[in-house]
Amino acid sequence: MRSFIIRPFGEKNGINFDMIERDLIAPALKAAGFTGGTTIDILRAGNIRTDMFQRLLTADLVIAELSIHNANVFYELGIRHALRDKRTFMLRANLDKFPFDLQTDRYFAYDHTRLADSLPLLTEALRQTKASEAQDSPIFKALPRLAAQDRSHFLAVPPDFREEVERAVADNQVGDLGLLGSEVHGFEWESEGLRVVGHALFNLKAFDGARVMWEAVRELDQLDLQANLLLGTIYQRWGDLTRSMQALNRVLNREGVDRSSRAEAYALLGRNAKTLWKKDWRQAPSDKHRQQALRSPHLDESLKAYAEAFDEDLNHYYSGLNACAMLNIQVELAQAHPETWAERFEDEHEAQRELSSRRLRLEKLLAAVELSLGATLKQLEREKKTDIWARISEADLCSLISKKPTRVASTYTSALAGAPEFAADSVRDQLELYAELKILEGNVKATLEVLPARSKAEGPAKTGRVLLFTGHVIDAPGREHPRFPPDKEGAARQRIRQALEGELRLAGGIAYGIAGGASGGDILFHEACEELGIPTRLYLALPREPFIEESVQPAGPQWVERFNQLYRKLPRRELGESKELPRWLREKPDYGIWQRNNLWELHNALAAGSTNVTLIALWNGKKGDGPGGTEDMVKVAEARGAKTLIIDTNTL
Repeated sequence: MRSFIIRPFGEKNGINFDMIERDLIAPALKAAGFTGGTTIDILRAGNIRTDMFQRLLTADLVIAELSIHNANVFYELGIRHALRDKRTFMLRANLDKFPFDLQTDRYFAYDHTRLADSLPLLTEALRQTKASEAQDSPIFKALPRLAAQDRSHFLAVPPDFREEVERAVADNQVGDLGLLGSEVHGFEWESEGLRVVGHALFNLKAFDGARVMWEAVRELDQLDLQANLLLGTIYQRWGDLTRSMQALNRVLNREGVDRSSRAEAYALLGRNAKTLWKKDWRQAPSDKHRQQALRSPHLDESLKAYAEAFDEDLNHYYSGLNACAMLNIQVELAQAHPETWAERFEDEHEAQRELSSRRLRLEKLLAAVELSLGATLKQLEREKKTDIWARISEADLCSLISKKPTRVASTYTSALAGAPEFAADSVRDQLELYAELKILEGNVKATLEVLPARSKAEGPAKTGRVLLFTGHVIDAPGREHPRFPPDKEGAARQRIRQALEGELRLAGGIAYGIAGGASGGDILFHEACEELGIPTRLYLALPREPFIEESVQPAGPQWVERFNQLYRKLPRRELGESKELPRWLREKPDYGIWQRNNLWELHNALAAGSTNVTLIALWNGKKGDGPGGTEDMVKVAEARGAKTLIIDTNTL
């Protein structure tokens, strides 16, 4: 999360405010997980007032130091209170006098003569503020209908960052997108960068990576509309319906949500209930599927949620169509099994009245959906646009209305012409559900006969684990503090091979390994994998010649030859053309091409599925090697659920 500090500068009234930030505020912010600073950080060419306004609006947290009467601080605090409803944190030294107009507000008071004593308390207070969704702006409290500004309108994502995302999408490089998402941390436009990457991963159906991005967005704002809607889908795909429903209910419980978003949330809740409904009756014996499908309370839950979605927004024809489908299933099953339908009513006459009411409701709902979908199709025609899902929905509606199976089959064939394989799979899933329940039998049979064969499973085949290696290079001659001396090569090779043999003995096998090409651990890993029949991929921070100069040549010509042998025969990728970072990334502190390369390899391994990755690290265990260093790689891998194996070079 980003913070912005508004305070006096220098020493005034016996308080050194520069020291207060250095020794109290900054350490507390860092410990609570915030980045950012003061207006001093934006003293560059341009209008400092514009930058100040933007930070007051977009910062996740603003700290206002109000120990003395300072016009600039009061002015900036007023702007913050007018623009953002929460996470404005006021603090002051424990003095006798403080501003009259703010005396009724809550402050954090500190002893300016003993800052160390206040640091733990301030850190905890900031953590609580970070987790809180409560309003603290007196303006928003006094004007409950006032809406906070959408800060996304004021956060511009650098064009060259967007271009990197576009290239990764075009090449279907899910791991590269994971890297880009991890690198936006700490930038003012962090939340918008996460959105760009999150959308890209979601559209590629890389739901593991998309989940990480959208959870990071929601960490910045628990009620974020986009994040909760997309997480509602992502959690459902992962089979976690509880979290899915929680995310969607956050959308519905948020004030001021537009009708289209509310409709989408209700529709996704309907899909979740439909998932539970299918699970209900598919667990019963096959000859009892129809009766159990009719009895399941999740059928009514799904129907109700889809209908509420369509009621919210009549342009949301998808939800109306699904409400029709669920209601049609209920009506047909009730007609086929009147005794099961009657179980929920006091007498048979009441059951018949309710069934007649639902038949009439189905007729009206079908007519409304036909009008809604027809209007959408006409608009697409006027705009000379094509929407495959609108055409498929037209065929879905035809299957519910038409009594002529050949017409239904023809409508589906036309709709699916040129559509991606997964679209046909989606159609097949719904028709096979009808077939299981013996609903619309003629239309279903005719259509299934003309549908293309089911496509292969989405995403990379899970044929085994991915092994990721990171490790020290061989010490150059005369290195002052030995880390991996040349005479330890044999011991290191043996330990790497032992780790690989242990992985080979586990169930599931190994798909491939990923490592760089530096002299030392990287090359030893590739060579040991080749001996054991494990395919590997070569990931290089730089093109061949500069990479050899930087990471291979210092260890001697024999290592260059070994590298060249790997380079000639292994599939490989290169991260950059030079040691200079992309323009948008150059301001990131303590970060360079080598740290970026390590994280690039890590995220490409995690793209196979985080629980499907083993990180092998040839490492001396030393701390503080910064973002992208070995310690950081181990932490990130473990946080994502990957297995880690540490080969301690101190024990070689």
